[in-house]
Amino acid sequence: MNIRRHGPLRRWLPAGAYRSIRTKLLVCFLIVTLIPLLSLGALSYYQSASTVNSQFGRYGENAVTQLQQQSDSMLVRMKQMSQTIYSYLLDPAHADLGSDPPVTYGEIMEKNDFESVLRSLANDQTAGIYIITPSGYYYGENNLDVGKLAAIPAWKSMPASNSGPYWLGFHMQNHAISASEQAGPAVLGLAVPIRNPGGAQDGSTILIEEDARELLRMFRQFEEDTKAHLSIQAPDGRTVYESTESFTPRDNDIIWDKTLSVNHWKIEARLPAKAFYQSSGVIRSNTVIVAVWSCLLAFGLAYLFTSRFTGRIRSLKESMQKVSFGKLDTRVPVEGRDELGSLDISFNRMVSGVQSLVQEVERSERLKKEAELKAFHYQINPHLLFNTLNSIQWKARLEGAEEIRRMLYHLTMVLEGNLDISQELVTLERELRMIGHFLKIQEIRYGAVFQYKLDCEEDLKRFVIPRMTLQPLFENIFFHGFTDGAGIIELRVREQGEELLLELKDNGAGIGEEKLAQLFAPNPEPRGRGGLGVRNADQKFKLHFGPRYGLTVRSIKGEGTSILIRWPKKEEHPDGERKQPESADCR
Repeated sequence: MNIRRHGPLRRWLPAGAYRSIRTKLLVCFLIVTLIPLLSLGALSYYQSASTVNSQFGRYGENAVTQLQQQSDSMLVRMKQMSQTIYSYLLDPAHADLGSDPPVTYGEIMEKNDFESVLRSLANDQTAGIYIITPSGYYYGENNLDVGKLAAIPAWKSMPASNSGPYWLGFHMQNHAISASEQAGPAVLGLAVPIRNPGGAQDGSTILIEEDARELLRMFRQFEEDTKAHLSIQAPDGRTVYESTESFTPRDNDIIWDKTLSVNHWKIEARLPAKAFYQSSGVIRSNTVIVAVWSCLLAFGLAYLFTSRFTGRIRSLKESMQKVSFGKLDTRVPVEGRDELGSLDISFNRMVSGVQSLVQEVERSERLKKEAELKAFHYQINPHLLFNTLNSIQWKARLEGAEEIRRMLYHLTMVLEGNLDISQELVTLERELRMIGHFLKIQEIRYGAVFQYKLDCEEDLKRFVIPRMTLQPLFENIFFHGFTDGAGIIELRVREQGEELLLELKDNGAGIGEEKLAQLFAPNPEPRGRGGLGVRNADQKFKLHFGPRYGLTVRSIKGEGTSILIRWPKKEEHPDGERKQPESADCR
């Protein structure tokens, strides 16, 4: 039969591996193990990556919102300070504040009062509050060099026509009067022009500077934590703040942006997609590494498992091949209590049974050959024997020797049954009839000195028994058990399930213990006559029905002997062949 196998698996396996149960088990084990493992790894990766990306996105959004709130807080404070100062200058009561240095006592007092107000508006974050007049004179702390303000790019770019607050942005406070003084801290500046026609300080500018180091530190901390590029754009297009690292915007950048409510500056944080998904990429890499190691571990475990499993099967296969070659002493070592271990035990039992059966068959064949040789050795011509006996019988009748004629008649009947070798199994009825003829001969020989009791139902006589098995037992009774033929013989046949039990008892001399022990020995030492008939009868039952059947002899010296025979119930076909009875009940 040509079996065609299809599928991609065969194309990738070496020749013969597809038919190997080890390969199939290995593939199945890997499929069953790796599919759930890889599915779980992929699911865990996608869930973890989604969670990490979502949390990182929310973190960036919250961080930018916090920067917005901090910036708005500072801008609101600066705007409120400028409005307070502006309102103070619009008051007509302060019209004496001029654009030139004070000369009179009243102007000096007004200047001192105004600077006291400016100092009262300052807080810990205030770097400076100044009122710069058109003439270059200013009110506030005495640490301002007005000429150095021109170095601030935002101050130079401030439009002359500007009428509202102008946010200068972030710059270094390096406009101190002393040239030797170190540059000040980074500050955030606000310039508010004063439009007060006919009033105090018309045309002057309010300059407020807040210490921006903490805010800038927050910006840098955000850049370091998120690796994002931070920038602040003014509505007029000026870049107020930008990260120092070079950055090229891309369309796939992750963007967080907020707009300040005070001056509408736009805070924008741009993070490259690669950096944004870096955490999920780490998770993916770790997942792939774990998956690869898990696959290798699964493959190793599967290889070890299948190697041990198929090794035991291979050992069983090799043992079966040895048995097929006739090595019946082969046994498989039992390595476990699993199904394969049970199979090993069953195989050993089977081989032991086969070995015992072969030995029994060899023994049976040997006995059969011995029986055939004996049959050839003792074969005589039945016709010549029967014709001779008939001639002697007629001679005895003519001479008036009636007892001799009767003995010859019964002897002829016995020999006719014994010499008929066409059937090895005969009915129990026929065997008992031969026993009757044998007993008639003994009765003529010894006289009516013995008793014979037969207990056998008629339904049991249809079952078969090996030919010429009871006569040697009866011969032993008369030749070794009885003295001058006197005694009692009991023969009882009964059924027990699917078996027949025949019990033959006598009250003769019995058998000694030593001889009884040697009765069924395989190779007994010849010690006179007796025992051979019992042993041959036992061998016949075992030969025909199996080793579990045969004779059991019990005897006590001086009290008699009891022989128990057990064999299965079998019937004889009409054509002479025996058959198994349909029911255990033969009655």
